[in-house]
Amino acid sequence: MSNTEEHRSGCPINLSLEVLGDKWSLLVIRDMMFGDRRHFRALLTRSEEGIASNILADRLQRLTALGMITSAPDPGHRQRMRLSLTEPAIQLVPVLAHLGAWGRRHLPVTPELSIRAELLERGGPPLWERFMDELRETHLGIRRRPGSPSVLAELTVAYRAEAARYAASGAGTPGDGGRAG
Repeated sequence: MSNTEEHRSGCPINLSLEVLGDKWSLLVIRDMMFGDRRHFRALLTRSEEGIASNILADRLQRLTALGMITSAPDPGHRQRMRLSLTEPAIQLVPVLAHLGAWGRRHLPVTPELSIRAELLERGGPPLWERFMDELRETHLGIRRRPGSPSVLAELTVAYRAEAARYAASGAGTPGDGGRAG
């Protein structure tokens, strides 16, 4: 998307919104990033927001065409395609961290679905960098420093603890845990 004649303007915010300005694109990236969902079926069936299969297929095609994700045959299952985030998508970690922090402050979030956003906000840029390195290893095959703890595992443990507290309070069961909230 480099030709400015194809866009409304050359404004960086406008251009970013042309790539990521619909709800579903960011939620697909979120679920791949924080839920480690790498297959169509996982994105479809484990989306708390209930994305329709035709919308998901369209967004995956669009995100692929825009260079935000790639797909390749899954080495563990020849009939499935495994999706991967690209470097530009991985660099959205700070954006999603800021969106989550803003949402926690200004919207009626639930504790179990906002714990990851809280941890990302508290961890700030050092945690975001560690998480991006982890995503680069998972999605791009770029090795990170040995012994570096998994940010995704830390976020998932915190979510599960909040979800257990939520369930124990009698409020029911929150989502499946693969979301940044």
